[in-house]
Amino acid sequence: MRLGDLLLEKKLLTEQELSIALSVQKITGQVLGKCLISLGFITSSELAEILAIQHGLEYIDIRQYPIDTELLKLFPKNVTESAKFLPIEQTDAVLKIVVTDPSNIVALDKVKAITGKRAKPYLTDEEGFMDTLEKAYYFLENPTEKIIEDSINVTLTTGVTPPDSFPRIVDAILAEGIRRGATDIHININAGVVTILYRVDGILTEGYFLPRQLHTGIVSRIKILARLDIAEQRLPQDGSFIFPFVGKRYEVRVSTIPTIDGESVVLRLLFGGSDEFFSLNKLGFSETLAMKLREIIRKPNGIILVVGPTGSGKSTTLYALLRETNRLQRSVITIEDPVEYRISFAKQSEVNEKIGYDFALAGRSFMRHDPDIILLGEIRDEETAKIAIRASVTGHLVLSTLHTSDAVSAVPRLFDLGADRFLLSSSLLAVLSQRLIRKICPFCKTSRDLTEREREIFKNANMEVETVYYGAGCKVCKKTGYLGRVAIGELMIVSDKMRDMIYEGVSFNALKGAAKDSGMIPLKIDGLKKVAEGVSTIEEVERVAG
Repeated sequence: MRLGDLLLEKKLLTEQELSIALSVQKITGQVLGKCLISLGFITSSELAEILAIQHGLEYIDIRQYPIDTELLKLFPKNVTESAKFLPIEQTDAVLKIVVTDPSNIVALDKVKAITGKRAKPYLTDEEGFMDTLEKAYYFLENPTEKIIEDSINVTLTTGVTPPDSFPRIVDAILAEGIRRGATDIHININAGVVTILYRVDGILTEGYFLPRQLHTGIVSRIKILARLDIAEQRLPQDGSFIFPFVGKRYEVRVSTIPTIDGESVVLRLLFGGSDEFFSLNKLGFSETLAMKLREIIRKPNGIILVVGPTGSGKSTTLYALLRETNRLQRSVITIEDPVEYRISFAKQSEVNEKIGYDFALAGRSFMRHDPDIILLGEIRDEETAKIAIRASVTGHLVLSTLHTSDAVSAVPRLFDLGADRFLLSSSLLAVLSQRLIRKICPFCKTSRDLTEREREIFKNANMEVETVYYGAGCKVCKKTGYLGRVAIGELMIVSDKMRDMIYEGVSFNALKGAAKDSGMIPLKIDGLKKVAEGVSTIEEVERVAG
């Protein structure tokens, strides 16, 4: 089948989008796949998956696959970059490689000439390939462990660290965070040493242990980058800076607080402007929940909220919801902090609180810009809450996030922010509460029988399960048994009965009971379904959802 027909069959593209892409292709001269990506109709990985089907190859997400450093040393960067391949695994006679072009004969010849082995190609996406290639050779030439180790040895041997070492140390700490896919980096003093911890897939993991003498220099270097006061160590400070790394720009949010042992620093890593935003199904939501969300996003007006703690994937879900809208027929405008993904045919804006451009100001201004859909990155104060409600009752669909523990709690939280009961009851469409749980590593996935406690848990949830799975631990998942994360959620769709209850100001428990009667599946039950499907474990669901 032709590429366009396959994309239509897999419902990754509409007839209108294909028609537009073909028209743009005539002007730009791009191949159809690249044209579709540049228009934002599909992602780089979706194109690669379809090309793999078209050419009878297996697709691999190279971002999730560990690169063997010793294997990489066999091939100079100029060879792999020009021939567009990366080695991933070898046996006695075969070398597995990833390519971005199904007809890449050059890569097969290069592997044969250098190793004498037959190359077995797997397909991956262009964006993931280039990102992985650049990072793989960077860390081959600049091993973060060696940079840190050399600094430790100098400090312990001489008692002094040269001032020009601290930029390299901080860069190495940040680079290692990017390599691990960390969202946060914690720099603290514990037991007389500096501890560097990385939050990966929601869990703090061990990084480095450094001599205490390095602490002041590391913290000062970070403060200089974030334009903070180096001399001030008694008060908390917040700032940010841009960290350029192998062709990409990462925004680093900095938070410092004074402790009895010395200043504690947390660095949050944000990468803005990616084109690789996901579909609802890719996020891991059940087909039933995804179908309900697709119905809600087609409403002409009202408020849709996604709630959960920091790092639960709320913004990513909002982008996935926007992807379900016809942005060629509905004007979409967003205000974000920061812009994480670029969305075609949407007007995206970024807050800048230093000049007073916040969510509230943007919300007021957007009303005059003829929008159909408004995305407010977060409702964080009374003014933003009132603007969101006012926009929804005047004919706009408003998407936003809120920090609450579950879906029903969004209602009393909005009351706390001064929301009018009548307006809220008439405008609120749905609230999705979500969390991210770790997925079992597919490379070491193992089955086992249930324990008595697990049988009781599933019995109480009215689920019949005989076998569960866990990750035994391997080099791919770094012995954790988990690889990547998936979303679980509870969706509260506001019924007519619930609108009356919101207006009357009934108790939280009464509203929660009505939500369940209307079909809301609790977060924990959705998590247990992921366990029954072999996606995650009960331990992980309990850790995240209680």
